[in-house]
Amino acid sequence: MHSFSLVGRRRNLAIGLAVAGMLWQVPTRGAESRLKDVATLSGVSPAPLVGYGLIVGLNKTGDKRQTIFSTQSLANMLSRFGVEVPGDQLKVENIAAVLVTAELSPYQRAGARIDVLASSIGDARSLQGGTLLPTPMRGPTGEMIALAQGPLSIGGFGGGSGGGSSVQVNHLTVGRIPGGAIVQTVPPIAAIPTGSLTFLLHEPDYITAASVAQAVNAHLGVVLARATDPGSVTVQVPEQYRDRVPELIAELEAIAVRTDVVARVVINERTGTVVVGGDVRLSAAAVAHGNLSVRITTRYQVSQPAPFSTGETVVVPTEKVELQEGRARVVTLDEGVTLESVTSALNSLGASPRDIIAILQALKAAGALRAEIVIL
Repeated sequence: MHSFSLVGRRRNLAIGLAVAGMLWQVPTRGAESRLKDVATLSGVSPAPLVGYGLIVGLNKTGDKRQTIFSTQSLANMLSRFGVEVPGDQLKVENIAAVLVTAELSPYQRAGARIDVLASSIGDARSLQGGTLLPTPMRGPTGEMIALAQGPLSIGGFGGGSGGGSSVQVNHLTVGRIPGGAIVQTVPPIAAIPTGSLTFLLHEPDYITAASVAQAVNAHLGVVLARATDPGSVTVQVPEQYRDRVPELIAELEAIAVRTDVVARVVINERTGTVVVGGDVRLSAAAVAHGNLSVRITTRYQVSQPAPFSTGETVVVPTEKVELQEGRARVVTLDEGVTLESVTSALNSLGASPRDIIAILQALKAAGALRAEIVIL
């Protein structure tokens, strides 16, 4: 009985060591995501497209006289229809020159439709109500890939009066045409490798790369994936998938993997936006916050001369300076406090977004903030 138990234990130990050799363990941190959401297949990337075109049908909100290339383009187009008009004699306000951009998927075929974005390059005030004339779109090597045309959708509106009053909602000089370009030709598509696949991580990280390799090996049941560096994971194609690699890619992209990111605080000083990651930690620190405001007001008083005197009426400015300093409040942060504690402490100070930006930068300078600060 004892010998059987000992043999069983040795067998379990051997199996355990074999599994440990096949699937090494990584810290189970972060959130679960599909592989296709955190990585892309190497050698397969979209191609940028760009073209120059004209928007017509604007309500006197197009390019003005100083934008020469739009009238030249209009004259060149009219000449193709047998209408010869010198470009320097044209004066129109219902056209606008635009750059049209799009992104071609590596698997798009001729006849497919893609979305395009038209951006004004002149001094047009609005592209509202405009229609893009047929515009050839070219790839990185200069070949014509797609043809774009159609009415623009700008997602806003604007209007004004002759007296200078105006109203505007959203950005009016950039418009989108859903499905506005038809693919004419496609560049050669690289063949899918049959020996090995390489997945490129969107956010390179050693822990994430190891987690991806572990998840792939667990799914395949054999060690075929390894993290070659923080940004890529190489997977050897099993023999049974050599003739159907797309099926293998489809299976691997659906695998759930755990990701890990650097503790990061993102600050946008233009808008006063602060985004703090969930892994941000603080060392023990004390934060004192107080407001000092200085307000200067100027009032204008009229000084009248005495009756029947030779003096003149003058306006005398009177300045008043007020200084007000808020009561400083101190909040103590313990070692290893989390995001919830940090936000609660800063909210208890009554800090505005810009105050929070200054506090976080000061904590980072003091060595108490264990996170990377990214300023947009």
